[in-house]
Amino acid sequence: MPELQLPPAMSALRSELGAMVEGVESHASYGAVLLSAQQGLQIQIDDREERVIESPPSAGTVATAFDGVTLHERAIGGFDRSAVERGARDLVQGLTLADRVSIDPGPDRRGDFSTPISVLSTAEKLDRCRDLQQRLRGRDARIVNARVRYLDATEYAVFRNRSADLAQSVQRLYLIVMVMVAGPDGVRYDVATKHATGDWDALVFSDDELQQLTDNAIALTRAERIEPGEYTIITAPGVTGTICHESFGHGVETDMFLKERARAAHYIDRVVGAPLVSIYDDPSLPDGFGFYFFDDEGLLARPTQIVENGVFRRGITDLYSAMALGLPRSANGRRQDYSRKAYARMSNTFFASGTTPLADLFAQVESGVYLEKWSSGMEDPQGWGIQVTCHFGHEIKHGKVTSRMFAPIGITGYVPDVLQTVSAVGNDFAHDAGSCGKGHKELLSVGSGGPHLLLKARLG
Repeated sequence: MPELQLPPAMSALRSELGAMVEGVESHASYGAVLLSAQQGLQIQIDDREERVIESPPSAGTVATAFDGVTLHERAIGGFDRSAVERGARDLVQGLTLADRVSIDPGPDRRGDFSTPISVLSTAEKLDRCRDLQQRLRGRDARIVNARVRYLDATEYAVFRNRSADLAQSVQRLYLIVMVMVAGPDGVRYDVATKHATGDWDALVFSDDELQQLTDNAIALTRAERIEPGEYTIITAPGVTGTICHESFGHGVETDMFLKERARAAHYIDRVVGAPLVSIYDDPSLPDGFGFYFFDDEGLLARPTQIVENGVFRRGITDLYSAMALGLPRSANGRRQDYSRKAYARMSNTFFASGTTPLADLFAQVESGVYLEKWSSGMEDPQGWGIQVTCHFGHEIKHGKVTSRMFAPIGITGYVPDVLQTVSAVGNDFAHDAGSCGKGHKELLSVGSGGPHLLLKARLG
């Protein structure tokens, strides 16, 4: 594991946190301190412009105190020792202890953790993006524009309570390529992405991948609209992951249970899918875009099984919702930054792999649709409805994918009804990168994925 290197001001303050926690706990039954810093870079290149933008940096401290009834917090910008000590003192001023609920600080845990960190300069990153844009732009005379967008974000965190002294740095890289082609009915496009934790080598696109992207965009100029109805479908891992994210994402974040905004709260230990369906949220998934070593409330990353063989077992929690509902905690207490509260949030959410080889999966379909690429998704946690829009799909006939393309394609349905139609699960696995908000705010990096699935759904 690479050596952790924290920003100097954060590193200097870290040694004082133990005393600050003791000071908080002289007035409260539980205290904790989180140091958080973020920085990033964006590059975008197309035929018309080049843009290089540094993301606004964020750095600050969160002090937490629990009085037996309520979690109290104070956010302090930066890592100045005197300002943080003053904020921690102000936090506990006037607190009255109540012996109603206690918070377990967890087992003794200490460690410094770091993902690989890219050492490329901004100029080197810009040159690589330029080269990729030119490689894509020259693929076909019908291309009217090619766009490359690169993003990286580095997050640093230190967490301290009476049992924990943890620090981490996590760097995420995301590369998006888009090609636009002219057709008889206007411009059509296709998009491909790659992501990594700190290693640019995982972002390399081969010539074959760029040609496939171009061929897809050209084929989309001839794509048909699908006749609405129920179909046998096979979903590629990206579509599988989007279904997973929208069906067992926000609806199983347990702060939604407290607000009575999630039907899933009434389905614990009830059947919600076919016996082949198992779903996890796992922040420790290697190379997952929602990867981290510990959450913003000091819990070490570990997988949580949400659905086990078709039965909904549990949601994902933050500290407060777990305490209020009497649930075991999961490592899903996450903040957008130090100035925002922690919520129960997804990390990497996915369907577990099955045992069916891909060729056998397709052989089971006499007539159906292969949904290859997603473009967006929506969910209704209260009604447990799902809507996933696929960028395109192909016809399946006699177990083979044909050249007949449909676009766009929408999947709709009631989550338990859709998942109970799953009849085979592929033995493969892949995951995508993305970002997700709580409503229209609180944006965080997340991943989703899984294997190929065979199921039935309404398309339109």
